Amino acid sequence: MSEGSHSAVLLEQAVDGLNVRGDGSYVDCTFGRGGHSRLILARLGRNGRVLALDRDPQAVAAGGEIDDGRFRILHGRFGRLAALAAEGGITRADGILLDLGVSSPQIDDAARGFSFRHDAALDMRMDTGGGVTAAEWLAAAPEQEIREVIKNYGEERFAKQIAAAIVAARARGPVGTTRQLAALVAEAVPTREPRQDPATRTFQAVRIHVNQELEELSLVLPQCMELLAPAGRLVVISFHSLEDRIVKRFLRDNANPDRLPRRLPVRARDLPQPGLRLIGRAVKPTEAEIAANPRARSAVMRIAERTDGPSR
Repeated sequence: MSEGSHSAVLLEQAVDGLNVRGDGSYVDCTFGRGGHSRLILARLGRNGRVLALDRDPQAVAAGGEIDDGRFRILHGRFGRLAALAAEGGITRADGILLDLGVSSPQIDDAARGFSFRHDAALDMRMDTGGGVTAAEWLAAAPEQEIREVIKNYGEERFAKQIAAAIVAARARGPVGTTRQLAALVAEAVPTREPRQDPATRTFQAVRIHVNQELEELSLVLPQCMELLAPAGRLVVISFHSLEDRIVKRFLRDNANPDRLPRRLPVRARDLPQPGLRLIGRAVKPTEAEIAANPRARSAVMRIAERTDGPSR
Protein backbone atom coordinates (compact mmCIF):
# COMPACT_ATOMS: atom_id res chain seq x y z
CA MET A 1 0.00 0.00 0.00
CA SER A 2 1.22 3.49 -0.48
CA GLU A 3 1.19 7.12 0.30
CA GLY A 4 -1.02 9.37 -1.76
CA SER A 5 -3.30 7.58 -4.24
CA HIS A 6 -2.73 4.25 -2.49
CA SER A 7 -3.70 4.08 1.15
CA ALA A 8 -1.98 1.83 3.68
CA VAL A 9 -4.57 -0.44 5.27
CA LEU A 10 -5.20 0.10 9.00
CA LEU A 11 -2.59 2.84 8.94
CA GLU A 12 -3.37 4.63 12.20
CA GLN A 13 -4.33 1.44 14.03
CA ALA A 14 -1.12 -0.35 13.03
CA VAL A 15 1.17 2.48 14.11
CA ASP A 16 -0.86 2.94 17.31
CA GLY A 17 -0.32 -0.76 17.91
CA LEU A 18 3.45 -0.29 17.74
CA ASN A 19 3.20 2.08 20.72
CA VAL A 20 5.95 4.25 19.20
CA ARG A 21 8.56 5.66 21.59
CA GLY A 22 10.36 8.84 20.62
CA ASP A 23 13.82 7.28 20.82
CA GLY A 24 12.81 3.80 19.66
CA SER A 25 14.06 1.66 16.77
CA TYR A 26 11.43 0.23 14.41
CA VAL A 27 11.48 -2.17 11.48
CA ASP A 28 8.90 -1.88 8.70
CA CYS A 29 9.34 -5.24 6.97
CA THR A 30 7.02 -4.34 4.08
CA PHE A 31 7.66 -0.75 3.01
CA GLY A 32 5.43 -0.72 -0.08
CA ARG A 33 5.11 2.99 -0.72
CA GLY A 34 5.86 3.98 2.84
CA GLY A 35 2.57 4.90 4.47
CA HIS A 36 3.40 3.12 7.72
CA SER A 37 7.07 4.16 7.75
CA ARG A 38 6.19 7.82 7.26
CA LEU A 39 3.70 7.81 10.12
CA ILE A 40 6.21 6.10 12.42
CA LEU A 41 8.78 8.77 11.51
CA ALA A 42 6.22 11.47 12.30
CA ARG A 43 5.88 10.09 15.82
CA LEU A 44 9.61 9.61 16.50
CA GLY A 45 11.98 12.02 18.16
CA ARG A 46 15.34 12.99 16.72
CA ASN A 47 17.05 9.90 18.18
CA GLY A 48 14.54 7.38 16.87
CA ARG A 49 15.01 5.43 13.68
CA VAL A 50 13.17 3.33 11.13
CA LEU A 51 14.65 0.52 9.08
CA ALA A 52 12.43 -0.40 6.14
CA LEU A 53 12.70 -3.57 4.05
CA ASP A 54 11.14 -4.56 0.76
CA ARG A 55 11.85 -7.22 -1.83
CA ASP A 56 10.39 -5.07 -4.64
CA PRO A 57 13.03 -2.84 -6.32
CA GLN A 58 10.36 -0.27 -7.17
CA ALA A 59 9.41 0.03 -3.49
CA VAL A 60 13.06 0.42 -2.53
CA ALA A 61 13.42 3.18 -5.13
CA ALA A 62 10.38 4.94 -3.63
CA GLY A 63 11.93 4.63 -0.17
CA GLY A 64 15.09 6.28 -1.45
CA GLU A 65 13.09 9.48 -1.91
CA ILE A 66 12.62 9.87 1.87
CA ASP A 67 15.21 12.43 2.94
CA ASP A 68 15.44 11.74 6.67
CA GLY A 69 18.56 10.77 8.57
CA ARG A 70 16.47 8.57 10.88
CA PHE A 71 15.34 6.39 7.97
CA ARG A 72 17.05 3.68 5.93
CA ILE A 73 15.65 1.19 3.42
CA LEU A 74 17.21 -2.10 2.34
CA HIS A 75 16.34 -4.43 -0.52
CA GLY A 76 15.56 -7.97 0.57
CA ARG A 77 13.04 -10.59 1.62
CA PHE A 78 11.78 -10.23 5.17
CA GLY A 79 12.53 -13.91 5.67
CA ARG A 80 16.12 -12.63 6.04
CA LEU A 81 15.12 -10.21 8.80
CA ALA A 82 17.96 -11.04 11.17
CA ALA A 83 20.67 -10.47 8.55
CA LEU A 84 19.04 -7.33 7.15
CA ALA A 85 18.50 -5.83 10.61
CA ALA A 86 22.18 -6.42 11.39
CA GLU A 87 23.13 -4.75 8.11
CA GLY A 88 20.92 -1.81 9.04
CA GLY A 89 22.54 -1.49 12.45
CA ILE A 90 19.56 -2.66 14.53
CA THR A 91 20.31 -5.27 17.19
CA ARG A 92 17.15 -4.68 19.21
CA ALA A 93 13.83 -3.39 17.85
CA ASP A 94 11.10 -1.64 19.81
CA GLY A 95 8.56 -2.53 17.15
CA ILE A 96 8.24 -4.63 14.00
CA LEU A 97 5.50 -4.28 11.39
CA LEU A 98 4.46 -6.82 8.76
CA ASP A 99 1.85 -5.74 6.20
CA LEU A 100 1.49 -8.95 4.22
CA GLY A 101 0.40 -9.77 0.69
CA VAL A 102 0.64 -7.86 -2.54
CA SER A 103 0.60 -4.04 -2.57
CA SER A 104 -1.73 -1.79 -4.53
CA PRO A 105 1.06 -0.43 -6.77
CA GLN A 106 1.98 -4.00 -7.71
CA ILE A 107 -1.62 -4.87 -8.57
CA ASP A 108 -2.24 -1.64 -10.48
CA ASP A 109 0.91 -1.89 -12.61
CA ALA A 110 -0.26 -4.04 -15.53
CA ALA A 111 3.30 -4.98 -16.46
CA ARG A 112 3.77 -6.82 -13.16
CA GLY A 113 1.26 -9.49 -14.17
CA PHE A 114 -0.53 -9.75 -10.82
CA SER A 115 -4.01 -8.92 -12.07
CA PHE A 116 -6.26 -10.57 -14.65
CA ARG A 117 -7.94 -7.19 -15.19
CA HIS A 118 -5.00 -6.20 -17.42
CA ASP A 119 -3.51 -8.25 -20.25
CA ALA A 120 0.21 -8.55 -19.56
CA ALA A 121 3.03 -11.02 -19.29
CA LEU A 122 2.37 -13.53 -16.52
CA ASP A 123 5.16 -12.47 -14.14
CA MET A 124 3.84 -12.08 -10.55
CA ARG A 125 7.31 -11.79 -8.96
CA MET A 126 7.52 -9.30 -6.11
CA ASP A 127 11.27 -9.11 -6.73
CA THR A 128 11.64 -8.56 -10.46
CA GLY A 129 15.41 -8.92 -10.17
CA GLY A 130 15.40 -12.69 -10.00
CA GLY A 131 13.47 -15.89 -9.55
CA VAL A 132 11.01 -17.80 -11.69
CA THR A 133 8.03 -16.02 -13.23
CA ALA A 134 4.53 -17.43 -13.00
CA ALA A 135 4.62 -18.25 -16.72
CA GLU A 136 7.91 -20.13 -16.33
CA TRP A 137 6.58 -22.13 -13.40
CA LEU A 138 3.34 -23.02 -15.19
CA ALA A 139 5.34 -24.13 -18.24
CA ALA A 140 7.45 -26.61 -16.28
CA ALA A 141 5.55 -27.76 -13.19
CA PRO A 142 3.95 -31.22 -13.14
CA GLU A 143 0.16 -31.25 -13.24
CA GLN A 144 -0.05 -32.63 -9.70
CA GLU A 145 2.08 -29.77 -8.35
CA ILE A 146 -0.08 -27.18 -10.11
CA ARG A 147 -3.20 -28.84 -8.71
CA GLU A 148 -1.82 -28.89 -5.15
CA VAL A 149 -0.73 -25.25 -5.29
CA ILE A 150 -4.12 -24.07 -6.55
CA LYS A 151 -5.96 -26.23 -4.02
CA ASN A 152 -3.81 -25.43 -0.99
CA TYR A 153 -2.94 -21.77 -1.59
CA GLY A 154 -6.10 -20.74 -3.42
CA GLU A 155 -8.51 -22.96 -1.47
CA GLU A 156 -9.99 -23.68 -4.90
CA ARG A 157 -12.37 -26.66 -5.08
CA PHE A 158 -11.93 -26.94 -8.86
CA ALA A 159 -8.14 -27.18 -8.68
CA LYS A 160 -8.05 -30.52 -10.48
CA GLN A 161 -9.98 -29.22 -13.50
CA ILE A 162 -7.94 -25.99 -13.64
CA ALA A 163 -4.60 -27.81 -13.49
CA ALA A 164 -5.70 -30.19 -16.24
CA ALA A 165 -6.79 -27.27 -18.42
CA ILE A 166 -3.43 -25.51 -17.94
CA VAL A 167 -1.44 -28.63 -18.85
CA ALA A 168 -3.61 -29.28 -21.91
CA ALA A 169 -3.25 -25.66 -23.05
CA ARG A 170 0.53 -25.54 -22.65
CA ALA A 171 0.84 -28.56 -24.92
CA ARG A 172 -0.51 -26.31 -27.68
CA GLY A 173 1.63 -23.28 -26.76
CA PRO A 174 2.88 -21.19 -23.84
CA VAL A 175 0.45 -19.91 -21.22
CA GLY A 176 2.24 -16.59 -21.02
CA THR A 177 -0.27 -13.82 -20.29
CA THR A 178 -2.71 -12.97 -17.54
CA ARG A 179 -5.71 -13.04 -19.88
CA GLN A 180 -4.74 -16.49 -21.16
CA LEU A 181 -4.64 -17.91 -17.67
CA ALA A 182 -7.87 -16.17 -16.64
CA ALA A 183 -9.67 -17.52 -19.72
CA LEU A 184 -8.47 -21.07 -19.03
CA VAL A 185 -9.73 -20.88 -15.46
CA ALA A 186 -13.07 -19.45 -16.54
CA GLU A 187 -13.57 -22.36 -18.95
CA ALA A 188 -12.57 -24.95 -16.36
CA VAL A 189 -14.70 -23.67 -13.46
CA PRO A 190 -18.32 -24.87 -13.82
CA THR A 191 -19.84 -22.46 -11.29
CA ARG A 192 -18.99 -18.90 -10.25
CA GLU A 193 -19.02 -17.33 -6.79
CA PRO A 194 -21.14 -14.18 -6.50
CA ARG A 195 -19.17 -10.98 -7.15
CA GLN A 196 -15.89 -12.86 -7.65
CA ASP A 197 -14.07 -13.59 -10.89
CA PRO A 198 -13.45 -17.35 -11.27
CA ALA A 199 -9.72 -16.67 -11.71
CA THR A 200 -9.32 -14.91 -8.34
CA ARG A 201 -8.35 -17.96 -6.30
CA THR A 202 -5.99 -19.34 -8.94
CA PHE A 203 -4.15 -16.04 -9.34
CA GLN A 204 -3.79 -15.77 -5.56
CA ALA A 205 -2.42 -19.32 -5.35
CA VAL A 206 0.12 -18.91 -8.16
CA ARG A 207 1.31 -15.58 -6.73
CA ILE A 208 1.75 -17.04 -3.24
CA HIS A 209 3.71 -19.97 -4.64
CA VAL A 210 5.95 -17.96 -6.97
CA ASN A 211 6.90 -15.61 -4.14
CA GLN A 212 7.02 -18.29 -1.41
CA GLU A 213 4.91 -15.98 0.74
CA LEU A 214 3.83 -18.44 3.41
CA GLU A 215 7.34 -19.85 3.75
CA GLU A 216 8.70 -16.32 4.19
CA LEU A 217 6.10 -15.61 6.86
CA SER A 218 6.98 -18.78 8.76
CA LEU A 219 10.66 -17.81 8.59
CA VAL A 220 10.25 -14.22 9.78
CA LEU A 221 8.06 -14.69 12.84
CA PRO A 222 10.68 -16.46 15.01
CA GLN A 223 13.24 -13.84 13.92
CA CYS A 224 10.86 -11.12 15.11
CA MET A 225 10.82 -12.77 18.53
CA GLU A 226 14.62 -12.74 18.70
CA LEU A 227 14.94 -9.14 17.48
CA LEU A 228 12.27 -7.53 19.67
CA ALA A 229 13.35 -5.88 22.90
CA PRO A 230 11.25 -6.51 26.03
CA ALA A 231 8.02 -4.48 25.73
CA GLY A 232 8.60 -4.24 21.96
CA ARG A 233 5.52 -4.72 19.80
CA LEU A 234 4.89 -7.00 16.83
CA VAL A 235 2.07 -5.87 14.51
CA VAL A 236 0.98 -8.14 11.65
CA ILE A 237 -1.66 -7.34 9.03
CA SER A 238 -2.89 -10.37 7.05
CA PHE A 239 -5.15 -10.44 4.02
CA HIS A 240 -6.30 -14.03 3.75
CA SER A 241 -6.97 -16.96 6.02
CA LEU A 242 -3.76 -18.87 5.21
CA GLU A 243 -1.58 -15.98 6.41
CA ASP A 244 -3.73 -15.23 9.43
CA ARG A 245 -3.75 -18.89 10.47
CA ILE A 246 0.06 -18.94 10.60
CA VAL A 247 0.20 -15.65 12.52
CA LYS A 248 -2.56 -16.59 14.95
CA ARG A 249 -0.99 -19.97 15.74
CA PHE A 250 2.48 -18.48 16.23
CA LEU A 251 1.25 -15.74 18.55
CA ARG A 252 -0.93 -18.14 20.52
CA ASP A 253 1.85 -20.70 20.96
CA ASN A 254 4.27 -18.04 22.21
CA ALA A 255 1.73 -16.33 24.47
CA ASN A 256 0.52 -19.43 26.32
CA PRO A 257 2.43 -20.84 29.30
CA ASP A 258 3.93 -24.30 29.08
CA ARG A 259 1.47 -27.10 29.68
CA LEU A 260 2.54 -29.46 32.42
CA PRO A 261 1.02 -32.80 33.43
CA ARG A 262 -1.99 -32.51 35.70
CA ARG A 263 -1.36 -32.66 39.45
CA LEU A 264 2.31 -31.83 39.04
CA PRO A 265 3.28 -29.93 42.24
CA VAL A 266 4.38 -26.72 40.47
CA ARG A 267 2.83 -23.32 41.11
CA ALA A 268 1.76 -21.23 38.12
CA ARG A 269 4.01 -18.34 39.19
CA ASP A 270 7.02 -20.66 39.07
CA LEU A 271 6.49 -21.55 35.41
CA PRO A 272 8.61 -19.81 32.75
CA GLN A 273 6.95 -16.66 31.44
CA PRO A 274 5.69 -16.90 27.83
CA GLY A 275 7.68 -14.91 25.28
CA LEU A 276 4.69 -12.86 24.07
CA ARG A 277 1.67 -11.12 25.53
CA LEU A 278 -1.31 -10.67 23.24
CA ILE A 279 -2.58 -7.09 22.94
CA GLY A 280 -6.32 -6.86 22.47
CA ARG A 281 -8.35 -8.77 19.93
CA ALA A 282 -7.89 -9.06 16.19
CA VAL A 283 -8.61 -5.72 14.50
CA LYS A 284 -10.48 -5.34 11.22
CA PRO A 285 -11.07 -2.27 9.05
CA THR A 286 -14.13 -0.15 9.68
CA GLU A 287 -16.94 0.02 7.15
CA ALA A 288 -15.78 3.54 6.29
CA GLU A 289 -12.24 2.35 5.47
CA ILE A 290 -13.57 -0.52 3.36
CA ALA A 291 -15.82 1.88 1.46
CA ALA A 292 -12.83 4.15 0.77
CA ASN A 293 -10.45 1.27 0.02
CA PRO A 294 -12.23 -1.98 -0.97
CA ARG A 295 -8.92 -3.91 -0.86
CA ALA A 296 -8.99 -3.48 2.92
CA ARG A 297 -12.06 -5.69 3.34
CA SER A 298 -10.18 -8.91 4.13
CA ALA A 299 -7.51 -7.37 6.40
CA VAL A 300 -6.98 -8.70 9.93
CA MET A 301 -4.45 -7.13 12.28
CA ARG A 302 -2.95 -8.87 15.33
CA ILE A 303 -0.68 -7.30 17.95
CA ALA A 304 1.62 -8.87 20.53
CA GLU A 305 4.16 -7.53 22.99
CA ARG A 306 7.52 -9.12 23.79
CA THR A 307 8.05 -10.15 27.38
CA ASP A 308 11.19 -11.18 29.23
CA GLY A 309 10.26 -14.81 28.64
CA PRO A 310 12.13 -17.14 26.29
CA SER A 311 11.17 -17.58 22.65
CA ARG A 312 10.05 -20.97 21.37
